Amino acid sequence: MQSHFAVVFPGQGSQKVGMCSALAEQHPIVRTLFDEASAVLKYDLWNIVSNDPESKLNQTLYTQPAMLVADVAYWNVWRVLHDEQPQCLAGHSLGEYAAYVAAGVLDFKEVVQLVSVRAILMQEAVPEGEGAMAVVLGLTHDQITEVCKQATTSEVVVEPVNLNAPGQTVIAGHTFAVKEAMELARSMGAKRVLQLPVSIPSHSQLMKSAAELFAEVLNRVTLHEPKIPVINNVDVTMNKDGAAIRDAMVRQFFSPVRWIETIEMMAKQGITTVYECGPGKVLTGLNKRIGASLECVALSEQLT
Repeated sequence: MQSHFAVVFPGQGSQKVGMCSALAEQHPIVRTLFDEASAVLKYDLWNIVSNDPESKLNQTLYTQPAMLVADVAYWNVWRVLHDEQPQCLAGHSLGEYAAYVAAGVLDFKEVVQLVSVRAILMQEAVPEGEGAMAVVLGLTHDQITEVCKQATTSEVVVEPVNLNAPGQTVIAGHTFAVKEAMELARSMGAKRVLQLPVSIPSHSQLMKSAAELFAEVLNRVTLHEPKIPVINNVDVTMNKDGAAIRDAMVRQFFSPVRWIETIEMMAKQGITTVYECGPGKVLTGLNKRIGASLECVALSEQLT
């Protein structure tokens, strides 16, 4: 009998100090995973996540490995408590890497290293201050596309990069173009426009140089056929072939996260419940806005 639930993994933006402390008190596997990751990374990731003494947790270089391990920790704990397998998996941006670990596509320690490299390449792709991201609330996708088109010139670019939920889209690109698009969005009647506290224009064309370098690293890693189907961000498809998965992972650097379509696809497949597997409940809020008929549950509220 087929299960009718899916599991999704959050990415950057869900991190907070102490996000796995309560879980670790009940389940030793959590500390084991963080210790394994720390050995790969050559620094104490658990101390950063638990105490953040040097305010590193919100720095991309540390956020990405921290969120990956946190997501995988929640998955491991949940699997100990539940025998039934999800119908499919998905992850929002960075969260897709946790989905591939859960699906058996990638080895945990290899992914820790991959995500660390991913963060470094993204950080170095655009000089500090030249890239930006902003969230726009209350406009349609067509309106935001038009706003970005008007703010883009031959020298600067801005584009929709996270299609999170109806009326919520994140834009990214050159700082000047992003700020111009923010003003245009306000003049078009956006309910709220907010520049995000990040300097990396994730999923925009400015990440193409980072993607090329990442492809070289990824080519040296073995990808296995998924034991559980994973809906990818780029094409909203479930690939079995390692080459296709690898290609989508590379293109994710400079392609939009199509989250609305991802959740809609789940609903069309007969899924009735979507569990958010990781710290917080950011995706749960988005999922409720996308699929009115879906039951959306944050495991962070059930497991701790």
